[in-house]
Amino acid sequence: MILSGKKIYDEHAKGRLNISPFNIDHLTTNSYDLTLGSKFIRYLDEIIDPTKINRYEEFEVGAEGIYLNKGDFLLAHSVEVVGSNHFVPIIHARSSIARLGLFVHVTADLIDIGSHGNVTFQLFSCLPVRIYPGMRIGQVSFWKPKGEIDLYSGKYQGSIGPRVSECHRDFTIRGS
Repeated sequence: MILSGKKIYDEHAKGRLNISPFNIDHLTTNSYDLTLGSKFIRYLDEIIDPTKINRYEEFEVGAEGIYLNKGDFLLAHSVEVVGSNHFVPIIHARSSIARLGLFVHVTADLIDIGSHGNVTFQLFSCLPVRIYPGMRIGQVSFWKPKGEIDLYSGKYQGSIGPRVSECHRDFTIRGS
């Protein structure tokens, strides 16, 4: 069951889901619009290897925004801290942004119940596009789980800003 916008408002007021800062103007019929933060990450290695920590640069963008070429991939973050111990947040792109040729959060849209932090957006540009900190870029919906709840306590808990992949921590056998 998905929460309506009014139910998101009610559950936020009760402290059962966290969106901070909360702006009532960002509520929609069944989701909440998330805004783009100012920090970005770009991987530097030509080939990304999931068994190791890959080189990257983190940079900040001002009001002038950032221009993405066709084929660019960046990690970005939500301004908002999102999470719930009672509902499962699902991250989606806003259709208006997708129609500009920018894929937002193409994978990993399911946020574990009990996870709280900034959302890391995966941005892939299909067309040249300029984006700006503070723009509405994604949305979060909240779903009611069935069954016993085990709260998330994994490697991305408490994320601040964009986060690079921690996939290397999942490997126990490493190549040379």
